[in-house]
Amino acid sequence: MRSQMSIALRILLGAACLAPLALSATTATAAPDPAATAPAPRERPRNVIFVLVDDLRYDGMGFLQPGLLKTPNIDRMAKEGTYFPNAVVTSSLCSPSRATILTGQTARNHGIVDNNNGSENALVFFPKYLQEVGYQTAFFGKWHMGASTDAPRPGFDKWVSFKGQGNYWPARAATPESSPDLNVDGKAVPQKGYITDELTDYAMNWLSKERDPKRPFFLYLSHKGVHSDPLPPPRYAHQYDDAKFTLPASAANTPENNAGKPVWVLNQRNSWHGIDFFYNADVPMTEYLKYYYGTLSAIDDSLGRIMAYLRKNHLEKDTLVVFTSDNGFQVGEHGLIDKRNAYEASVRVPLVVWEPGTVPAGKVNPGRIRNLDFAPTFLDLAGVQRPPQFEGSSAWKLWEGKLAPADWKPGDFTYEYYWEYNFPMTPGTFAIERDRVKYIQYYGVWDTDELYDLRNDPEEMHNLVNDPKWDAKKQELRHALYAQLANSEGKHVIPYGMRESIGAVRRDVNGTHAADFPASWYVKPNPTDRFDQIIGDTPAKLKAHAEGKPLIYTPPLADELKRQVDGRSK
Repeated sequence: MRSQMSIALRILLGAACLAPLALSATTATAAPDPAATAPAPRERPRNVIFVLVDDLRYDGMGFLQPGLLKTPNIDRMAKEGTYFPNAVVTSSLCSPSRATILTGQTARNHGIVDNNNGSENALVFFPKYLQEVGYQTAFFGKWHMGASTDAPRPGFDKWVSFKGQGNYWPARAATPESSPDLNVDGKAVPQKGYITDELTDYAMNWLSKERDPKRPFFLYLSHKGVHSDPLPPPRYAHQYDDAKFTLPASAANTPENNAGKPVWVLNQRNSWHGIDFFYNADVPMTEYLKYYYGTLSAIDDSLGRIMAYLRKNHLEKDTLVVFTSDNGFQVGEHGLIDKRNAYEASVRVPLVVWEPGTVPAGKVNPGRIRNLDFAPTFLDLAGVQRPPQFEGSSAWKLWEGKLAPADWKPGDFTYEYYWEYNFPMTPGTFAIERDRVKYIQYYGVWDTDELYDLRNDPEEMHNLVNDPKWDAKKQELRHALYAQLANSEGKHVIPYGMRESIGAVRRDVNGTHAADFPASWYVKPNPTDRFDQIIGDTPAKLKAHAEGKPLIYTPPLADELKRQVDGRSK
């Protein structure tokens, strides 16, 4: 898959040679001279169209898998714009990620920490600030912060949405989390057809007939696709019948792949979110992907319709289009599927940015962009003052090509996922990446943490957490992670929702059974360093262990009790 992506990037750039996807700053075009490229003064602020796909993995675009995937409109957008291969999300789950995009805040501050909690009390969505400077704003599609309501939200002049996850085709009946209707500006309107096409119809109607052409606009098109269970429209139902999809090498249940991985990872492969029993069904992932990418083709059509409208109406040089996903999607990496965890295929997302004449064409920019950075970027390009609660950074100068990737200082990438009862197989997860070294820790579980050198191990196959050579870096990242996970009040709080069921705990009766703990955890009674594991990994402790000594020598418990009791009795 990586070789396919390398070839695709060469095609995209028209270059004779290009390094693999783990790009350095030298692969992107240097920042142009601002004086030579400064555009003429704009008569009005630029328009923005933000296209959000659900669960699209980072390499799920035709130009990254040529000869296999068919996404001509996404590919053209990348050829005419800039592709960002290092885009990530700070929480890889629908509701928390969407809330981060809309509020410019992390989950620990906006409070939407799972897919059950729909509380939006006191949250301010960034389109409200655009409204205040004259923008027309419109939302079409999946909102999904809990499933409680599809009502219009503050900050949007036009509203078309649905309850919960929505339906690819009109539902037959209403349920507590679903409806056969769309909410159109506060009124229930029956869904008529395939959701991707229908949402695009609404968006196109607003662009062409409803908005005021004298005012700038912000359009947020939030697709249901390609979320499970993906259903392509009839025109793409058999598009990939003959396609041969392959799983990542780490999907195989082998000692080499499992070495160093936490017990929860080994146990998850035979579960709802594991490659061996995913969604508790027996459809092979190689077959599932045919539906997944057939569903993406309808989204590609939608993007094509939007771009054609902009070109026909001479709006392409006045409109920024951003194409991305709310989280990544694993298709077998480490035996896992879906998202939630901190592995690369879960946290990385596609990102293509397009505005001819402003955004450099045909470029690959390695600058890391978080979903946390979208809100400040959109307000920056509109000339809106940054609100104090925003936590991200504006990437506008980077997107324009006026800031070289080497001068873009995104800082650490900090990740947070809070355990939810529905899918208890994934523990609470915190992670930090600094200088291409990623440290992952898990909250409240009896398991190992992880450390990866992503420069030399981009597939995260070699856990270095117990390698003495990495002890100092591990401790550095532990301290940095804890400091950065403090909320806006400086507190470290683990939010959680109400548990309403046992969750998806089933396993294939003929599949693998529970995994064993690491061999190094099994010791004979009365080790002489009994207390050392309880004590923090201080330099003194690490030095003692490197010399093969305990930090605190502990004799056998029976001997110590007898000694102390006998001593006191005397």
